[in-house]
Amino acid sequence: MGAADGPHTYDVAIIGAGVVGAAIARELSTYELRTVVLEAGHDVGTGTSKANTAIRHTGFDAKPGSLEAALLERAYPLLSDYAARTGIPLETPGALLVAWSSDQLARIDALRIQARANGCHDVQVVSTEGIYAAEPNLGPGALGGLAVPGEGIVCPFTMPLAFAIEAVTNGVQIELDTAVQSIERGAGAYELATSRGRVRARWVVNAAGLSSDLVDRMMGHERFTIHPRRGQLIVFDKLARPLVSSILLPVPTPVSKGVLIAPTVFGNVLLGPTAEELDDRTGTQTTRQGLDDLLAKGRTILPALVEEEVTATYAGLRAATEHSDYQIHCDPAQRYVCVGGIRSTGLSAAMGIAAHVADLLQDAGLVLRRAAVHREVRMRPIGESQRRLFRDHDAIAARPDYGEIVCFCERVTRGEVLDALVGPLPARSTDGLRRRTRAGLGRCQGFYCSATLSALLNDRREPPLAPSRHEDELVVSQTPRTR
Repeated sequence: MGAADGPHTYDVAIIGAGVVGAAIARELSTYELRTVVLEAGHDVGTGTSKANTAIRHTGFDAKPGSLEAALLERAYPLLSDYAARTGIPLETPGALLVAWSSDQLARIDALRIQARANGCHDVQVVSTEGIYAAEPNLGPGALGGLAVPGEGIVCPFTMPLAFAIEAVTNGVQIELDTAVQSIERGAGAYELATSRGRVRARWVVNAAGLSSDLVDRMMGHERFTIHPRRGQLIVFDKLARPLVSSILLPVPTPVSKGVLIAPTVFGNVLLGPTAEELDDRTGTQTTRQGLDDLLAKGRTILPALVEEEVTATYAGLRAATEHSDYQIHCDPAQRYVCVGGIRSTGLSAAMGIAAHVADLLQDAGLVLRRAAVHREVRMRPIGESQRRLFRDHDAIAARPDYGEIVCFCERVTRGEVLDALVGPLPARSTDGLRRRTRAGLGRCQGFYCSATLSALLNDRREPPLAPSRHEDELVVSQTPRTR
């Protein structure tokens, strides 16, 4: 039942469908609950979740004893298992944290000890010689560093989509273009006034990202304030990929993890992000100064990289607060959980956060009974290390449109685009198609394929030739895991 249908009362209303909100929705979909997700945007994962560094963090440099450190550690095996089951592109090239000054070098051993306190026991100090043996294209001046084998790269688009599609498949209602405007507590349930009508729910989970402090104020609290931190990034062409073997990390500062260089699951190389404090919660534009600063840092770290062709630039906002840790609070008397201040590690910690929220809800009195049957999804393969459909002869034999390429830069087929236009959570825009298929993300940035994509989008009522073998292929578990 939709958000505009007043009489229905949900057990839980989740505000926000970024990667964290979607992960919570997926977690709650494993229980016998009526859950609704209210998302102000046009699609899931369209805010901070789509504009980050796409790093899968181990949490080695998190503050020991912090909630962030605990939830990153909890999330790591959950994501490894989930990505393997559902087809989320995930690679683990490892990271090399590089010290470029004597002050940074002096902090290396403390970071190693910190990493072990956070459960990362495979982190090792690396000498100058070891640094250049591992990454011969590094610029001059590296003094040493740390090897962090568990650091990885992940698709920031597929992850929230997989969470959300699985949630919808198991009965969760996701309402897009539905901004929460006010919250009133009534007899036994909350009344949430939205841009599309009123919603009733017994419990509220605030996963509103950059607006999480505003929602928290609607619930009567003044616990934190979001200070948007803009990160600008540069994406280099796939021809740059041989220049780097692992994720190149800087020594972190108290303010930021710093500028890194990393391969992506799509075969590109990423440089960024900046860390700019803003007042504007919509300031996702790139700037000449920001990009120039990145190129200057990139020239120091990996000089040959800045000579390569740039495919794209983008910027995202991180939900920083005045606190150094996640702002996750449960108010049992209010039947309310706040999940705020989830900064750059939110993509990595999402599944740990979701499990933690379920624990908080249960401890606060929400009855959680596992559903007898839970269906998982298998996402279409869009990572470079996966067997893409344009190379899958069996898939093409069953569906000839998997052999008809419409985006030549990224090798995306007509069949994949048609698949993305149907199903539990179909693409509703060319941006939605990009995040589901990679179409338009390549060198020409959609110059060649945008007309075709728009035509297919406008004619999306046309059914595919045969059922997809991927996103709507359900794996049914008759005996879900128990708490």
